[in-house]
Amino acid sequence: MFDFRVRYEKTKALYQKYERVMIPSMLVFGFVLDYITFKNIQVKTALTVLFAYFIIAGISIAFIHFYDANKISQKLKFIRLFVPLIIQFTFGALLGATFIFYWFSASVSASWPFFIIILFLMISNEIFRRYFKRIVIHISVYYFISFAFLSIVLPFIFNSLDAKLFLFAGIISLIFIYAYIQLLSKAQPRVRGYKSDLIKIILTIFVVMNALYFANIIPPIPLSLRDSGVYHQVKRSGADYVLTQEKENFLQKIIPGKTIHINKGERVYVYTSIFAPSDLKTKIFHHWEYYDGDNWIEKDKLSFNINGGRKDGYRGYSLKSAVFPGKWKVYVRTEQGKTLGIVSFQIGEVDEDRDFEDIRK
Repeated sequence: MFDFRVRYEKTKALYQKYERVMIPSMLVFGFVLDYITFKNIQVKTALTVLFAYFIIAGISIAFIHFYDANKISQKLKFIRLFVPLIIQFTFGALLGATFIFYWFSASVSASWPFFIIILFLMISNEIFRRYFKRIVIHISVYYFISFAFLSIVLPFIFNSLDAKLFLFAGIISLIFIYAYIQLLSKAQPRVRGYKSDLIKIILTIFVVMNALYFANIIPPIPLSLRDSGVYHQVKRSGADYVLTQEKENFLQKIIPGKTIHINKGERVYVYTSIFAPSDLKTKIFHHWEYYDGDNWIEKDKLSFNINGGRKDGYRGYSLKSAVFPGKWKVYVRTEQGKTLGIVSFQIGEVDEDRDFEDIRK
């Protein structure tokens, strides 16, 4: 005869035995699933999946606290046992998705502090494991996720890079988390005792996120730099761009850094391919800078308009003729001044002919 209590105790013992392995495993599984999913499905579908994760995470957190307060039937003890794994998976998936979306939309050299924050939240789950049942940890992480999620979704919905959308995402997330805390307070009166700590943490997250955004550290979702490079010539040929570059051997191709050799007076071209949603129209700027030995000096600021919708990105380029040997870099930026990427290269002068090859993109 099936003994429910005995079966539960055995399952609980097995769960507790492997909990230290299962919790980080769920985090990794959520991240890997996100990476595979978002590389193979449309953005709108990916956002729908993320919304489902977000709802599941919220319901799971609420379930734990309603159950522990005896507001839900204790017959659901099996579900209560495994709900922390569901929370871990959805948190891992949502944090991983945030990382992935922002990674493709950012210059690592400009946005690395934000990536460190996301990675810290992802890998610190094991550190916080012993505190994970605490409502302060649940709500704090959930608030960060709600803010980050809304800051990704709203630009896609409105097809805009307006900074007001980021502020709007922050305000909506504050209203949402306030209502959510009020809901949990009905189940757990002791939540009220944590309100002071929650207010401090949530407002800190809100202020830090806005500070990072307006310091141009949080990247400009939904744009992303898909391809870039420096060339001797860029020209349109039908639906393609023909890019002319110096022939390179295998070793030159894999070594980081690019050196372009020119004769005096020759032009240098910087090509970029930028993904944007189908209805988004904006302007992209190429900021050309030269290193004089002590400082980087801006030499030019060139721009072109882009229209979104192309899967591999909207292609464009800038060119400069008044160039000279030395270190150069071109910042790829939005109208709002946010950095999508940096094209770094060196220019060297030569008098002899070079071997060129054309590539089509």
